Amino acid sequence: MKRESFRYLQNARQLLKAAAIEENYYADKKPVREAFGTAYLAVLEALNEALANRGFGKKELPQSVDEYRKAIKKHLSAHNGKLMKEFENLYEHLHIAGYYRGLVTYAPMVKDAMRAAENFIKKIV
Repeated sequence: MKRESFRYLQNARQLLKAAAIEENYYADKKPVREAFGTAYLAVLEALNEALANRGFGKKELPQSVDEYRKAIKKHLSAHNGKLMKEFENLYEHLHIAGYYRGLVTYAPMVKDAMRAAENFIKKIV
């Protein structure tokens, strides 16, 4: 499981490299949505890695976004709410806006979201 998160993030970036950009917008939403979904999975994998490093077994890992929120509060950011805010932003931008609704196709915003995911992952693993 170690560094699996970076592999997922690399996969997300590969999906974007294959997608055409026209006037700073991705021409096709599908690979962008797939990339956002994969980047969000990278964030979850990083959280799983961080929790495993704190003694969580595979069966104890969170199974929902609410469980991830609780685990972050209790085990990863007990005295620092910044990590929770970052996770919430990534959840909203990567999972909801980017993947679920497919609202983000502006290339600079997509790249910023990928960078934010990478920074979050580096921070916790």
